[in-house]
Amino acid sequence: MSGGKQGLGRQIQSALMTGVSYMLPFVIGGGILIALGFMFGGYQVPSVEPYGSTFSSTIFWLGKGAFGFMVPIVAAYIAYGIADKPGIAVGMLGGFLAGDPWNVGQASGFIGGIIAGLLAGYIVLLLKRIRLPRHFESIVPTLIIPLVGMILEGLIMFYVVGAPLAALTAALTNWLNGLAGGSAILLGIIQGCMLAFDMGGTVNKVAYAFALAAMDAQNFAPMAANFVGSMTPPLGIALAVIISNRLGMHRWTGEERSSGNLVGLFTGAIAMVTEYAIPYAVADPLRVIPALMGGSAVGCALSYAFGLTMMAPHGGLFVVFALNNVPLFFVALLIGALVTAALLLVLKKRVNPEDEVESEGFADDEDDEE
Repeated sequence: MSGGKQGLGRQIQSALMTGVSYMLPFVIGGGILIALGFMFGGYQVPSVEPYGSTFSSTIFWLGKGAFGFMVPIVAAYIAYGIADKPGIAVGMLGGFLAGDPWNVGQASGFIGGIIAGLLAGYIVLLLKRIRLPRHFESIVPTLIIPLVGMILEGLIMFYVVGAPLAALTAALTNWLNGLAGGSAILLGIIQGCMLAFDMGGTVNKVAYAFALAAMDAQNFAPMAANFVGSMTPPLGIALAVIISNRLGMHRWTGEERSSGNLVGLFTGAIAMVTEYAIPYAVADPLRVIPALMGGSAVGCALSYAFGLTMMAPHGGLFVVFALNNVPLFFVALLIGALVTAALLLVLKKRVNPEDEVESEGFADDEDDEE
């Protein structure tokens, strides 16, 4: 997986895509289970049981459990994409530490998981260069690399990465709280940009934490904007792919516009799982991420302008019963998604039709191998 002579940028991009592909089943399954828990049991946090049953609580916590694997898995398989199997254990430990398991104020979230995966991958690559006497070579992948790699990864994550990103998170939260009393439209624009910037990562989680804090204060407008801003990216990409296909604009590879990926994007929009947009963002971040931020910003601003409120903290369309105005919610969501789609079609470069054919053939080959 390390790619030998592969350029550094290409290697990192490939590793990120590998990490995301292994992460998505946890995000998708977990997000839908959380939404179903809310649908069956109401919208109390952290348990849905007061409004539902033991069954709804079980579904909810199964989803939370699956969702909790997101950062360790993405870190582990980013490291795998760089350094093959020896990188998995080291990367997973780094991803685990990014979640601040000991509650010491060093949670670095999804961005921390990405950093942990890259760090683990290159630590392991360096350790692979260790040359020992022949009769000790067998212990390098099973003892030396995991032991030394975990020590180095843990020390760097704990003493170097965790604290600065946690401080950044706290600063962003305080900044948002300061904006809450000012212009609602400006707040919506900033909130939307944050939600779409890293799609489930640290910046996204700060905006979500702000909406949760507002709910505790009986202000349900930020959560409605959070729903719009989180659902807009996958829906906007799906619309852009469909429009591009219809107009023959060739903005996407064959794999990106496959029916399976389209279904995934619509599922992400319905279940409020923004992470479905991550593979597209990773493939072309400088063009895709600004487009996603633009659409989410417009959608969130409209949510505040329409006076929308949402009394559920998560769940996508499964909890529309908790909205004060469902039609206007769909108007804000659709306009935001159309803005994203328009920006993508303008910013994305034309894909060579030959590359599209090659991509489609590669996908077919993978299916055949399965």
